Amino acid sequence: MLSFESPVITPWHRVPIGVKLAVVCITSLLLFIFDSIEVQLFALSICSCLYVIAGRVFFKAGIKRLYFLWPILLIILVWHGVTDTAAQGLVIALRLVTIIALSNLMTMTSRLSDMLGWIQCVLKPIQALGVNTRPVEIAIALVVRFTPVLIAKGGALRDAWRSRSVKKGNWRIVFPLFLVAIDDAEQVAEALKARGGTLQLTDRKR
Repeated sequence: MLSFESPVITPWHRVPIGVKLAVVCITSLLLFIFDSIEVQLFALSICSCLYVIAGRVFFKAGIKRLYFLWPILLIILVWHGVTDTAAQGLVIALRLVTIIALSNLMTMTSRLSDMLGWIQCVLKPIQALGVNTRPVEIAIALVVRFTPVLIAKGGALRDAWRSRSVKKGNWRIVFPLFLVAIDDAEQVAEALKARGGTLQLTDRKR
């Protein structure tokens, strides 16, 4: 969902990270306040235009990173169809796509260092109280960085299963993917320990 790997440079790369974060937060809030289908469709149309402005290559890459949403959207629409709340289900689906698409656009056109710098500025009042915020900064960076990595590894496991079996069984890769995630987490933890942990990283920075 979240990727810092844009295939091309776009006009949105020049927009400050603070502005893009503000747009994502404000848009998300408004989409929950005004929950009509017309508003959701309008917001999704504007979001699509932002991708189009960035160019055809970027548009294709961005849409490709949203493919993972289709099972979730299918479940939402089917459930609300069964419970006779199809309109509400459509609103939820449109809102979900728009918010995630905007978030993906923001991360694809931003550097991780810029995002961490912005987070550090936000956490400065807490740091003034003597609270070490470095673990929070590292945790956010790891979540943002490893989400697309895990998605890519999940895709590789799925392709490996399809190449070895004619049966449809994507659920069979859940446990191997779980083990991959644990292994990656252990390697990252060991790397942090080898560097003294988050507390010593903070001391060195100072």
